[in-house]
Amino acid sequence: MERFGISDELELLGLLVGAFMILVGIGTVVGLPWQTAESALVGVLQVVGGLVAVAVGAALVWIVRTGPNPA
Repeated sequence: MERFGISDELELLGLLVGAFMILVGIGTVVGLPWQTAESALVGVLQVVGGLVAVAVGAALVWIVRTGPNPA
């Protein structure tokens, strides 16, 4: 059964996980980690980690939505 143009349960799972990763990454960066970290290096690593989470989540959503559609 197709709902919302999603034909596979794993496709829905991939979309939800990707969206969650994007939100977590944005929340990490918006949470101003450089103000709560004891050293600048830790703050930089947290920002980079947040941006990587956004990139991985966006890539996961893109892969799920543009992948081959099995018959």
